[in-house]
Amino acid sequence: MTKAGRSSARGATLFDPRKAVLRHLIIALIAASFLLGGVLTGAPAQARTTTLTNTAHLDFLLDRVTVPEIARHTTYRLDTEPDVTMPWTYADARAGGTFERVGGGKLNEATGYWGQGAFNADDISRAAVVYLRHWRQFGDRTSRAKAYGLLRGLVYLQTTTGPDRGNVVLWIQGDGTLNPSPEPKELPDPSDSGPSYWTARTIWALGEGYAAFADADPAFADFLQDRLQLAVGAVQRQVLTRYGQHRISDGRRVPAWLIVNGADATAEATLGLSAYVQAAPDDRQARRALRQLLEGVAEMGTDRSAWPYGAILPWAESRSLWHAWASQMSGALARGAVVLDQPRLLRPAIADAVGFDPTLITSSGPDNAWLPTPIDQIQIAYGVDSRVQSLLAVAAASGRPGLRELAAMQASWFFGANRAGEPMYDPATGVTFDGLQENGTINRNSGAESAIHGLLTMLALDAHPAVSARAQSWTQTPERAGLTTVEAETASPTTGAVITRKPAWTGESEYSGGESLRLDQGEEARIDLGASAQRRVLEPVSWRPEDGSAVSRWSVGERTDRLRHGIGRSGLSVVPGALLPQRLEPTLPAGEEAVRVRAIRGPVDLDAVIVRPLISRAAFGTGASRTQLLTSIAGGPMAYAVSVDGSAVAHSYERTGRLVRRDQLSGSGLVWLAPGGFTVVSSAN
Repeated sequence: MTKAGRSSARGATLFDPRKAVLRHLIIALIAASFLLGGVLTGAPAQARTTTLTNTAHLDFLLDRVTVPEIARHTTYRLDTEPDVTMPWTYADARAGGTFERVGGGKLNEATGYWGQGAFNADDISRAAVVYLRHWRQFGDRTSRAKAYGLLRGLVYLQTTTGPDRGNVVLWIQGDGTLNPSPEPKELPDPSDSGPSYWTARTIWALGEGYAAFADADPAFADFLQDRLQLAVGAVQRQVLTRYGQHRISDGRRVPAWLIVNGADATAEATLGLSAYVQAAPDDRQARRALRQLLEGVAEMGTDRSAWPYGAILPWAESRSLWHAWASQMSGALARGAVVLDQPRLLRPAIADAVGFDPTLITSSGPDNAWLPTPIDQIQIAYGVDSRVQSLLAVAAASGRPGLRELAAMQASWFFGANRAGEPMYDPATGVTFDGLQENGTINRNSGAESAIHGLLTMLALDAHPAVSARAQSWTQTPERAGLTTVEAETASPTTGAVITRKPAWTGESEYSGGESLRLDQGEEARIDLGASAQRRVLEPVSWRPEDGSAVSRWSVGERTDRLRHGIGRSGLSVVPGALLPQRLEPTLPAGEEAVRVRAIRGPVDLDAVIVRPLISRAAFGTGASRTQLLTSIAGGPMAYAVSVDGSAVAHSYERTGRLVRRDQLSGSGLVWLAPGGFTVVSSAN
């Protein structure tokens, strides 16, 4: 969602989080508590926990909007209920810890209209999911009413007739005026003219809405079913007509039937379809659409031996991009595998969870984007929540309880286990801050997206009390020793030239640091990687032109390797070529601090070197709550020495997430690391 320059709304309501504290304390006292202990391997004993989910801030963002009946846009019982519910897009922090609701884009003071709008379909959809889950999980009738109002508001944005039927207008103004062509512009433009993220998220909300209301309000559920089928019809004629077809994207065969060519958008649509198909198993068209869409998502899985280490790629148009936000692909596959009884869909989901999440956790956490190096290290609730939801879903579908340990580690970000060392969510007020900068600065605004995904994680934690207890016990910045990046332009000495990349964005990836090192034929460089006591895998990141012929020779210790800097046909890709890592076969021996490169045939454009230790590590908490995560990329099993305070237990999981070994430790000892798996060492005090 574009966060353009914003002005204050005239007469906007202020939210005082302090007034929400008393309400939440009362709710927590009367909420059912859950007995803990033993659900997570090695989990420290905890007596009870209180409810984390507090909708007060999201409640504040909600507004009543009177919408007119116009051509192609209407909603349930509009003639008798002209008001619908929608959340304001942003909430800017104000003095005294209050918040002011604002819309997207610039405010026109004369008209009262925002450049984009006051409300948008993406946030309406996901807010509806929050209240639906809160209602069903806690029996909260107020949340049921809010979900009802939000779903009525959402379907008003859906176009009901004509060639664009089933698609969704993204933005709406505070007076109920639709804005199909906002500033800054969205694609598609107008926003209901083709497949989109917001149509996918509409399917998500409608599917969960139908499942929730099927018994509680059959008439409303029937209406939601009609609108869901309308949206699925749009996907069928605009996207699924290409089912079974493939295209080439920088030499990789990719499915041609993903919504907006995105496994991310497609996965969010299937979350709703899975809920719907489970509640309406006789809808064969929806079931077929769910299966076909999930098959496309599954095809975006990757080989764990190369970048991005088993992660499911979000965008078919780029082999060089992964992002944490909307990375619910593995969770969607896990849920769909259960609903459709298709275990094969779990394979890429397990690779994503077991292969990639430990890499993410031991490097820098749920970064916004790897492009392909971890350039965008801003972290937001949407990204963290996506990892938590996916890990819990894969754990449940595959019977891999160890993945809940990883989910707790990711979720601990909300409670202070982040680079700021401060909580990003306040259970007393329901406020989730908008983001965490690379330098540890917190963006203390709290818009709809952040509030929504903070609450989705809290709902998941409230449903998994042992995971919740673990996550809440870690409140300090974790220690991390994993994947790092060394910029090629820091090479010294070198006979090559540093090239400034303006723009650094290639159209599908980005040069880290905005520069690269160019080596023409015969030119060479020495890149200092720093000292290490263990062997390391090196993955130079270079620009690889379509059918490129450049070749480089790398000296790694006493061994050498050659890389060809070319790639296959660009096809669907935005640009002819890709910025991608390639693994050097010899590992860098312990004690070696540099790698040398020479251009045998140029030019060779080097962006960076990704450096991965054979064993990566992260440590959460202190004392009795201290837990270490270890993951190995070695070719075979390894023993690794660890030190613990007092006694500890180590649980080792192999590359499919199965528990294969349990060891007791006292003071120090060796733990067993399975190749491609992970080991969790938890204090047992």
